[in-house]
Amino acid sequence: QAQLVESGGGLVQPGESLRLSCAASGISFSRCHMAWYRQVPGNERESVATISRGGSTNYADSVKGRFTISRDNAENTVYLQMNSLKPEDTAVYYCNAVGISGSEYWGQGTQVTVSS
Repeated sequence: QAQLVESGGGLVQPGESLRLSCAASGISFSRCHMAWYRQVPGNERESVATISRGGSTNYADSVKGRFTISRDNAENTVYLQMNSLKPEDTAVYYCNAVGISGSEYWGQGTQVTVSS
């Protein structure tokens, strides 16, 4: 059974950092395109960062230069390093996996709150 479990969220002050992790099981992780999304209540879920099977990355303009996505295929884990956090980064962050066949999986989400 496919499962994505996020961790690492929390409450931080503006300018601080957080590292989110997403541990995958039950999927062929190395064959998956992985991504982090975020959602604020009342808004659409938006893509924050993506990483391909080959390691190519893409970022939303709002996080470029501050966030870094990476993956460890040996550990079946994808990370999101978030630096210089801003109040507008406050959201629930979700891990997403898309397999070669197009099967898509989501984690349960982890809350990130940036507030002084």
